[in-house]
Amino acid sequence: MMANGHRVVDLIECSQEAVDDFTVFSRKIEPQLFESAASKTSICFPLPDDGPLTEQIQRLHLLLTVKDKAMDIPANLEARRRISFFATSLFMDMPSAPEVCSMMSFSVMTPHYMEDVNFSMKELQSSKGQVSIIFYMQKIFPDEWKNFLERMGYQNFNELIDDGEEEEIRKNINELIDDGKEEEIRKWASFRGQTLSRTVRGIMYYRQALKLQALLEMPEYKAFIALIFFLVATCAYPDILEDVNVFERNNPKSSAELDALVDMKFTYVVSCQMFGSHKSSGDPRAEDVKDLMIRYPALRVAYIEEKEEIIGDKPQKVYFSILAKAVGTFDQVIYRIKLPGPPIIGEGKPENQNHAIIFTRGEALQTIDMNQDNYLEEALKVRNLLQEFHHNRGRRPPTILGLREYIFTESVSTLAWFMSYQETSFVTIGQRLLANPLRVRFHYGHPDVFDRLFHITRGGISKASKTINLSEDVFAGFNSTLRRGCITYHEYLQVGKGRDVGLNQISKFEAKVANGNSEQTLSRDIHRLGRRFDFFRMLSCYFTTIGFYFSSLISVLGIYVFLYGQLYLVLSGLEKALLIEARMKNIESLETALASQSFIQLGLLTGLPMVMEIGLEKGFLTALKDFVLMQLQFAAVFFTFSLGTKTHHFGRTIMYGGAKYIPTGRKVVVFHASFTENYRLYSRSHFVKGFELLLLLVVYDLFRRSYQSSMAYVLITYSVWFMTMTWLFAPFLFNPSGFDWDEIVGDWKGWNKWIKEKGGIGIQQNKSWQSWWNDEQAHLCRSGYGARLFEILLSIRFFLYQYGLVYHLDISQQSKNFLVYVLSWVVILAVFLTVKAVNIGRQLFSARYHLMFRFFKAFLFLSVFAIVITLSVICELSSKDLLVCCLAFLPTGWGLILVCLVDYVTRIQE
Repeated sequence: MMANGHRVVDLIECSQEAVDDFTVFSRKIEPQLFESAASKTSICFPLPDDGPLTEQIQRLHLLLTVKDKAMDIPANLEARRRISFFATSLFMDMPSAPEVCSMMSFSVMTPHYMEDVNFSMKELQSSKGQVSIIFYMQKIFPDEWKNFLERMGYQNFNELIDDGEEEEIRKNINELIDDGKEEEIRKWASFRGQTLSRTVRGIMYYRQALKLQALLEMPEYKAFIALIFFLVATCAYPDILEDVNVFERNNPKSSAELDALVDMKFTYVVSCQMFGSHKSSGDPRAEDVKDLMIRYPALRVAYIEEKEEIIGDKPQKVYFSILAKAVGTFDQVIYRIKLPGPPIIGEGKPENQNHAIIFTRGEALQTIDMNQDNYLEEALKVRNLLQEFHHNRGRRPPTILGLREYIFTESVSTLAWFMSYQETSFVTIGQRLLANPLRVRFHYGHPDVFDRLFHITRGGISKASKTINLSEDVFAGFNSTLRRGCITYHEYLQVGKGRDVGLNQISKFEAKVANGNSEQTLSRDIHRLGRRFDFFRMLSCYFTTIGFYFSSLISVLGIYVFLYGQLYLVLSGLEKALLIEARMKNIESLETALASQSFIQLGLLTGLPMVMEIGLEKGFLTALKDFVLMQLQFAAVFFTFSLGTKTHHFGRTIMYGGAKYIPTGRKVVVFHASFTENYRLYSRSHFVKGFELLLLLVVYDLFRRSYQSSMAYVLITYSVWFMTMTWLFAPFLFNPSGFDWDEIVGDWKGWNKWIKEKGGIGIQQNKSWQSWWNDEQAHLCRSGYGARLFEILLSIRFFLYQYGLVYHLDISQQSKNFLVYVLSWVVILAVFLTVKAVNIGRQLFSARYHLMFRFFKAFLFLSVFAIVITLSVICELSSKDLLVCCLAFLPTGWGLILVCLVDYVTRIQE
């Protein structure tokens, strides 16, 4: 905007030098018909100041000038996103903000266990054969790294970063370390990872925002209101904070009053459960937490102290819940509360929250995880948000305020991008629908704000019962709804959230959520909600909580039923007879019906909410481009693989119980995962099921060729083939350096060593196959007789599968006698005895009589070969029979193992 040839921004800059000249903002600017000859010629029409024509011309001008100059647009994409969302949110429906002295007081609480507080230099520079974390971060945040180097005074490094290799960059980092910039490098990297320091920095923006707003409400500082809000709108945080710091230095008394006012309205407590033990053991994480307390004096840390005291001439362990703050360079205890016993008797995270909730203050309480972030411009709207507690939603005010989340880990990897879009669709359009009109939104963790007085008098914000409350956050929403609370959702304020970025991390997270949902299915809370909801709200609750996982389980079970049904039709001859009869009568409806399901099996509808959300926020052309790009980057493979994780853990926990917390870690995954680790994670959930489906598809294709076209087979089974290949090969496809030959050789050697290692007491799963196998069967030990009987009934499918195949062998000569099935078991017994004989021979002869052991194995081989040749000549045993026998006996052997495991566990418990 121009006024007398000068920009308004220039006038703002002048106002920083002289506050007395602030009247230039308020005086009326007379329109000029023509500018001076020295400036560019323009015409200003003398229209009335307030009129409909002036407003329409202004609106037309804005519509015609929506594109700014490139020099006025921030180069950083994150800055663009934040400015865009902040500007858009100001037009949303939000309550008016009261003054800081009249606002509702609130607290924020963050639980912390063993996660990273800051990255160490050793961790940042370690590469393990691949790129280091610091090098990886420089590549995904190139402009921010350049800005960091400029702040440190190393502009000459920028050219090396553009096309430099890791060795050159490592040398540059060593130069920074030699100059004493190690802590600055750690902070830069930590503020871009999922660390506690990033969360604390973001949440403490609440305090800075409240202090800034309280400062603007002071009479002597109101002249700078226009300037401050201009700087906020442009996200010029250093200018804002520097301006506030100047005022504090010049007015120490007013600054002390502001600090006291803000401390009355805002409290931040980090519940570091292990801080006491870390201090006593000299863990570097304790020093990092101390540094956070020193950097933010208003930060409070709650932790558990365990020590021994002499009680009745006997030493006993005594537990205290302690709140500490920083005084100078030391931590000082504010409160010390003696506990009746060990506080962590249930699930870790809710117990960590429950012991620290007594140290929170105020009428509202926000729960923040340690892998979240916040922004100063969003913190300015917290007063508006807290006013929602004073507005009725129906018949009563809300008890939980739901907030929007932004997943800031989308740029870390392709899988992180997939998870980011999936989570974004859930925390925006999904929760918006749950809150209104369905009215079934509960508490899904993270940034929700609780009515603190309502919840601490009704059971707290976290249920901590072992196993059943694995997903402790959703039970807070159940409790609030059952006690006639109201839960809302508001999108005008967003909080950052980090998600898992590697396949193994994501799978562990999906497994944890699936276990939690299975325990919710068995809980009283869901039962009570279903009994008290009306019909439509009950259906909405079902399909938005446990119904999603139950439907996924039914979908996978439907695939098994479909394949076994198709196999029955093929082996019994019914499908052949039906198709031949239909062709004789020129009826193609049967094959058309079988192939029509292929259009439903595409599975593209699962991505519809994600596409809709991207379309609403970024435009539908961008949504279409991103969707196509995601498919080219194997998004369908990832989501299909996640389906197997959900269904396996949900079904197992429903049947056997025993859900447990699975730590996922918050690391930046740039390292290769070994085959041993992938095998331990996905053997029972994906690999075994994938091989079973593969055998069914091969057998179905083998016996339908004589009467069914290949195109019909493809249309009927292509989606099952896709799911099977995904379950078998996705862990290798999404593994960093998964196809590097050196890594493959190393994985093979490590897997052989892991297989051969003996297990026992104290041997971890990652060291021995036997230890992993024993832990993998632990679910049978805690199951009842009904679950074990059901496991045996499920295993019978392998024997029925064998029964259908052996009657199609050429050696059986189309005989339907039951003796054929008995002879197949004789063959299985003979194979078992042969393997057992080799094992006994290895134990007896391999050490001292090595040559005799070789002769023994050669004798067995020649005997088996002679038997096969004899059967081929006399009984017409064909090569197809050998293939079918392998396909039949392998699943039968697996079924025998499952039945024997159930019997073994039953005998041990008896």
